[in-house]
Amino acid sequence: MSEDKLLTIRDVSLLLGLSEKEVVDLSQTGVIPAYKVGGVFLRFKRQQVEDFMKTFSSKRKVAEKDTLFVRFQDFFYFHDFYVLSALLIFLLLVVILKGY
Repeated sequence: MSEDKLLTIRDVSLLLGLSEKEVVDLSQTGVIPAYKVGGVFLRFKRQQVEDFMKTFSSKRKVAEKDTLFVRFQDFFYFHDFYVLSALLIFLLLVVILKGY
């Protein structure tokens, strides 16, 4: 009996053209069947994802995904630490160079 390789969140997000956050949200609501490995990591069966893709592609609204606001939300969700760190470093440099 050969077992299929389970897909990661990133694999599913690339297949569906969604952000990783959207894939996690869909799995938490039960729209996409997901399995927890070790109680932490979500994995997906390829056949179930492909079945979901067939129904999802007919229902998906492309205009909602491509808005600038949604892209900014996704960017900040995944890079918030780096953005805030860069701002803090910039503020510290300004304070040091001004001589306060």
